Amino acid sequence: MTVNPFAQPSTLPYELPPFDHISEDHFRPAFRDGMAHHEQELDAIATNPEPPTWENTIEALERSGAELRRVSAVFFNLLGTDPPEQPEAIAAEIAPQLAAHTDKLYLNEQLYGRITAVTPPDDPESRRLHDHILRQFRRHGAALDAEDKQRLTQLNERLSVLAEQFTHNLREETTRLAVAFERDELQGLDEGRIASAAEDAQALGQAGYVIPLGLPTVQEEQAALELPASRAHLYEASLQRGRGANGQVLVEIAQLRAQRAKLLGYATHADYVIAEETAATTNAVRTMLFDLSPAAATNARNELKLLVEAAETAGDAEADGVDAGAATVTDADRPFWESKVRERDYALDEAALSHYFPLRQVLVDGVFYAAHLLYGITIIPRPDLTSYAADVDVWEVLDEDGTGIGLFLTDYYARPSKRGGAWMSTFVDQSELLGTKPVVVNVLNITKPADGSQPLLSLDTVTTLFHEFGHALHGLLSKVRYPSFSGTNVPRDYVEFPSQINENWAVDPTILRHYARHVDTQEPIPDTLVNAIHASRQFGQGFATSEYLAAAVIDLAWHSLSAAEAQNLTADDIDAFEQQALAAAGLEVTPRYRSTYFAHVFGGGYAAGYYSYLWAEVLDADGFAWFTEQGAAGPDAEAPRMRAAGQRFRDVILSRGAADDYATAFIALRGRDKDITPLLTRRGLRGALS
Repeated sequence: MTVNPFAQPSTLPYELPPFDHISEDHFRPAFRDGMAHHEQELDAIATNPEPPTWENTIEALERSGAELRRVSAVFFNLLGTDPPEQPEAIAAEIAPQLAAHTDKLYLNEQLYGRITAVTPPDDPESRRLHDHILRQFRRHGAALDAEDKQRLTQLNERLSVLAEQFTHNLREETTRLAVAFERDELQGLDEGRIASAAEDAQALGQAGYVIPLGLPTVQEEQAALELPASRAHLYEASLQRGRGANGQVLVEIAQLRAQRAKLLGYATHADYVIAEETAATTNAVRTMLFDLSPAAATNARNELKLLVEAAETAGDAEADGVDAGAATVTDADRPFWESKVRERDYALDEAALSHYFPLRQVLVDGVFYAAHLLYGITIIPRPDLTSYAADVDVWEVLDEDGTGIGLFLTDYYARPSKRGGAWMSTFVDQSELLGTKPVVVNVLNITKPADGSQPLLSLDTVTTLFHEFGHALHGLLSKVRYPSFSGTNVPRDYVEFPSQINENWAVDPTILRHYARHVDTQEPIPDTLVNAIHASRQFGQGFATSEYLAAAVIDLAWHSLSAAEAQNLTADDIDAFEQQALAAAGLEVTPRYRSTYFAHVFGGGYAAGYYSYLWAEVLDADGFAWFTEQGAAGPDAEAPRMRAAGQRFRDVILSRGAADDYATAFIALRGRDKDITPLLTRRGLRGALS
């Protein structure tokens, strides 16, 4: 029998998993052995006859579970990107076992007693770790009596099964609802995108052309499809995801989360979650969302008037299907007419703009270039290292002195088996205690051109590329002792700060002019397009902000239910529940995610936390204003000032993970507490808060 590749640390550089030696048959035994070995380690710590010390208890706890971490990192990354043949079967089997294993850890009274008895070393990171671990044990039920511990274990096991079921259902429905078109229904798409649609049809065993569904409600192709019927077909398919399969699943998730919160001494699941976030209280989150919603809704209504006007003006165009003087702009039509208004009012031709954004060029000359100017790092290809799929590249990240920092994997192309959306994850976390350096992956879902050429990106996708690399920087530049504090192991409403601030470099003049060159001529992007990008940035923010706020409000509503309130709901109540939540906030827009396909909160880790993006954007907008004040951003930026400011941001924010208090870290950067004004200005919401 061959040795399981997860049994020992990888011998590859930076402990990159040996993907070419990993098969589906390895996962089940690796999980079994990993959990068994971890339990043995925990038992040894708990029953150690020596008095509890920092080294034999806390550091031993931080070191434990290495085998389980290795297999979990690989399996759950591959589950969303390049899954084995039976991923759901393995996940369904393993999820409740992992939940039970986690409960054994946190409900171990002997272990909890030793942790409580330990005196931490007199340094801030160690003291913070001790407080963190004690708090996590209490939040996972360490102080409950035996009967309540048993009930908590049952709830956690069931919730783990339901989360996997939600994700499985959504993946299946997303594939099933991919929209088939005839060739003449795809007017407005360029030939490359049409060829990709033909390939997607072949991959699904269908004739003709197929457009797979992306994660959000609005689909990217709606901005280009000229026929209203085609736009509507795509949009309506998006809205149908999960309506049958996930209705009862998500209701039960909400019910059980509410029950668990009550068991642990919290009024609601939102109170339980947000107590650990920088927002601190559910009321603080609700106040922000509800205060911003009316202004966003007003802006959205004003934008709609412009779209209707544009549709009426084009009413005699047969292709638009609009009668002059009688135009209506539905949610399906909105992205199309937004693109027309941008072209008309801001001279922003999005199709022409994409020719300045070929993927490889944006990545190397934009994303990597910005990181070099700011943080002193260099990123080089490592074609000698094998990743988990053919289109996944491996890069090495080097510090200014040539020292290796870690590995960065780029998985950018859509695949039929891949879940939608974009994200960052890790295969190996940085830790001085463990002697490990980071291995980080960025995942997107860009349609791969059928002819093998570089895909031409929309400005939104360019921004996403920078966003996800901001998460990657948070993981790659981590410099902490304890793995619990490494990289992105921070509250949800703080983790988006580095990623969102990195978005700004996508359109900063210094960076934009370096990477935005025409794919055919290599001519730099003309000033007219640059000016159009900046002039149009606030247009559409009313809708964009409203869609986001609507999703955040729905998330908060589900998780603000008491156990008694949640118990009275059924799948039949979902639509009415959403509408009531939106009406209370003064929103009249279809949310970015409806409940039945809201993977962030019912299949992922953002339950009661989807507000985090906006909360972190307060830090981002104010933080980027600091870069500008330092002469490190904007038209007058200078390379030495960029490097100095970047190093400060790296030292205070990126490198510290969860090792420092978050508010203190921001104050150390900014010189004061956060200010919401730059965010309100950016989103056109000045006057929303008084």
